[in-house]
Amino acid sequence: MSKRGKQILLFLIFSISIPYIFLGQSVVSESPTVDYIKTIQFKGDSEFAGIPIIKLGTPLNITFDDINGDEADYYYRITHYNFDWTPSALYKNEYLDGFDEIRIVNYENSFNTLQMYSHYTLTIPNEDTRALKVSGNYMLEIYNDDDDVVFSKKFIIFEPIASIKVYTKRSRDLKHINTRQSVQFEINSPNLLLRNPRRTLKTLVIQNNDIKRAITNLVPQFTIANSLVYKYDQESSFDGGNEFLSFDSKDVRASNLGTQRIELQDIYHNYLYTNLVRANRRYTYNPDINGNFVIRNLDAENSNVEADYVWMHFSLECFEPLEGGELHIYGNFNNYTLDDSTRMQYDQEKAIYFNKSLFKQGFYNYKYVLLRPDGTIDSGFISGNFDETENEYTIIPYYRAPNARYDRAIGKGTGNSVNITN
Repeated sequence: MSKRGKQILLFLIFSISIPYIFLGQSVVSESPTVDYIKTIQFKGDSEFAGIPIIKLGTPLNITFDDINGDEADYYYRITHYNFDWTPSALYKNEYLDGFDEIRIVNYENSFNTLQMYSHYTLTIPNEDTRALKVSGNYMLEIYNDDDDVVFSKKFIIFEPIASIKVYTKRSRDLKHINTRQSVQFEINSPNLLLRNPRRTLKTLVIQNNDIKRAITNLVPQFTIANSLVYKYDQESSFDGGNEFLSFDSKDVRASNLGTQRIELQDIYHNYLYTNLVRANRRYTYNPDINGNFVIRNLDAENSNVEADYVWMHFSLECFEPLEGGELHIYGNFNNYTLDDSTRMQYDQEKAIYFNKSLFKQGFYNYKYVLLRPDGTIDSGFISGNFDETENEYTIIPYYRAPNARYDRAIGKGTGNSVNITN
């Protein structure tokens, strides 16, 4: 073979093999959101969503704000993934009917607000993207004219094939009986034969729709009739945490829930009451919406474009600066992300931790968490962990039949710890 022929052969081998190497190695993560993109909401059949979990065939609605307010052009891209968030083997036309990489044409500018912004809305199906054809894990990427991703968002499409019963139990470990909650469940699939489920069936167990702290390594322990039974204790347990704190900024000119005082500068500043450490106190029930948020302006007809942005000032009483980590505010308002915008600073003179963040008017849940140097999050360091805490749990089973090329999400089960038992 000639030298030129060998070069062509090597090129062909390299080009064919590279995708398969990447398929086995790359695990996708959500891209950091740029600082001028705010209030990302992803709605399917539910108003609240941390990780959106949507039934196959249900329309999707994605909204976000650009506080530059310059009517910039944005585009969207949708990609299908395996259970472990590695790229699936499906071609785009196998999971998407139509096209993506299309400009978002539905947007409005804010009206009667001190903070200017452009509000974008993407609805699927539309004339370009007619449908998502299969279940499983997906990533939505929003990018600009320079092909720079301004944010990305994971979501899950499921088929209602399997039924899932979910139970919440107190931990059987006496060391954690008052602080942890164990999730037990049964999966029944009368219309789909689940072959070799210990190898072909995977499960996702999520607390309060926070996929970043989900449990993914459970296999069925035994079978009763047609049901696969998962009765784990420590392996499927979560810290109980505490009820989320809340604030309500539906009227920026008057004090609402949690607001101590208000100032008008360039835009409104709302100063919340100083919070106390709850880890050393007894549990007290306080209704919450499990970390979520709702946009609303009391005086507006359309809160999407008439709700203003407010600087919210947080403070936490602490007599000495903490060692061994950073304090952050935490909630679904930014998809449970910890970054510079959520980090608390310490004021030695006032003996408080404080933070100032920009929020669109509405009702929000939040809590304080400790980010340790190794990257782990201690959600109970400030709030405490209690088995009485009301939490919502979601189970998603995934099935890949022998010789299949992708993981199907075959159901969704939910349970609430308000019904916790021993």
